[in-house]
Amino acid sequence: MGTTCPRSTHLRRKGALLFNNIFSIVPAILMGCSKVAKSFELIIVSRLLVGICAGVSSNVVPMYLGELAPKNLRGALGVVPQLFITVGILVAQLFGFRNALASENGWPILLGLTGVPAALQLVLLPFFPESPRYLLIEKRDEDATRKALRRLRGRADVAEDMEEIRQEDQAEKAAGSVSVWMLFRLRSLRWQLISVVVLMAGQQLSGVNAIYYYADQIYLSAGVGANDVQYVTAGTGAVNVLMTVCTVFVVELWGRRLLLLLGFSTCLLACVVLTVALALQDQLSWMPYVSIACVIIYVIGHAVGPSPIPALLITEIFLQSSRPAAFMVGGSVHWLSNFTVGLVFPFIQEGLGPYSFIIFAVICLLTTIYISLIIPETKKKTFIEINQTFAKMNKVSQVHAEKEELADFPPAASRQ
Repeated sequence: MGTTCPRSTHLRRKGALLFNNIFSIVPAILMGCSKVAKSFELIIVSRLLVGICAGVSSNVVPMYLGELAPKNLRGALGVVPQLFITVGILVAQLFGFRNALASENGWPILLGLTGVPAALQLVLLPFFPESPRYLLIEKRDEDATRKALRRLRGRADVAEDMEEIRQEDQAEKAAGSVSVWMLFRLRSLRWQLISVVVLMAGQQLSGVNAIYYYADQIYLSAGVGANDVQYVTAGTGAVNVLMTVCTVFVVELWGRRLLLLLGFSTCLLACVVLTVALALQDQLSWMPYVSIACVIIYVIGHAVGPSPIPALLITEIFLQSSRPAAFMVGGSVHWLSNFTVGLVFPFIQEGLGPYSFIIFAVICLLTTIYISLIIPETKKKTFIEINQTFAKMNKVSQVHAEKEELADFPPAASRQ
């Protein structure tokens, strides 16, 4: 996680992703061989390496796609990474059936299969163009930029796209490449940074992992057989995929802000009703079925907004100079919040029982209020237009009014 920003800057977006495959393919081989080697230590080490891969890819992939996309398709392409995450979860659930690979002989194969997508990326990604914004703004290579844009747009005339990137370049020449430390100090990026922290924390602290953690117990209490729970769980994963596909098609129509509001509000409602259903499930025979409905509704709500939109917004509300640092902050908040929920929720569940989800309902409510008051709509706007909106919120006269603040830094500090 912590190396995402410099790696994506110095290795380029494609280079960072290609290099990152090492942290998926090597662990897959190690885990696949762990049974033969009779070494559980290989699995522990491999899990740590896979964590590095997940941290880097979850930040660089949406940044790369956001910089490739034209503004009218940026939202749809920005949701695609989350779509494939949900597909990956579903595939893992299907392969993890007890009558598939979740067996004494099959589990090394199951763990080794995690390297297959990385191997495919290693073969196919070199044929894709580099980010045009990276090529022009950071490498100053107009010919390479024009060539990349022609491949991406499928047309010879890319003058409009070139001009948009030049405007972004002109707007931030004074700022250079913004480090994480500078990101926290620049007044002109204040509300963007706060928004990233709130959205990425809200995404995880809203309870999505707790819902999945609790789901099996809910299904069992509703009368689902112990051997059949795995199929119901896979069905929930299929709903997650379906709703993320729907989000791909509606994000440019409904906009990011509406989807976030709709998603967090749905999660809020599901958490409140789920709390009531869990508290009454021993008194009313039909309450366990309400609990199942709440789980599914929550998954739908999270797939519509909280899961796919925050990473997309990081790409849109920051310009080229500050985008890698912003993704580093957002990724750190994401994984720390994820870790916190996984660590703390079992104790919350033990202490509060069916009322555990009230905490998540409050977080959903607070995040919804923040979005309604602060987050602007960004659909079909250029990066410059979006940042001009935030410049007004930050009460600065221009996108990079931090010129005066940067004067406190030594000359080399603006290009780290």
